[in-house]
Amino acid sequence: MGSPQRNGGARRTRPDEGAGGWAGPEPGGATAEREVSRLWHITLSVAGAEAPLREVRQALEQLAHDHPFLLTSRYANDHAEIRYWEEARDLHDAAAVALRLWGEHRSSASLPPWEIVGLEVIGRETYHQRIEQGFGPAPATPVGVHPF
Repeated sequence: MGSPQRNGGARRTRPDEGAGGWAGPEPGGATAEREVSRLWHITLSVAGAEAPLREVRQALEQLAHDHPFLLTSRYANDHAEIRYWEEARDLHDAAAVALRLWGEHRSSASLPPWEIVGLEVIGRETYHQRIEQGFGPAPATPVGVHPF
């Protein structure tokens, strides 16, 4: 999930807490409206020149450490898919954050110099509808970094 700076400082929620922020008293007793934020399920696909599998795995594990809300990463020597939850005001904000993720962590996580080749951003309700209809990732999909 993103940092408070990216969504105007709204209260952060976990995916199991509900799909919204809140409006209420500010610290110090002042009352101010806060933007309502929602949870978005992100699937980011990247691809490029082949890289050693061990290095790809280590890089994705470091990315998961740097960005602790990553749920699942799958990888091969020339592509990877990252799934996670992002909290944002709207789809545009969630997509913008997702599109920056790979580039912003490329150095710190030693990610391969791959490009983003796919992005899916769906709301929490849509994600759960897909799961119920059998179209989403299997509920038993383990969290973590795994080969394809």
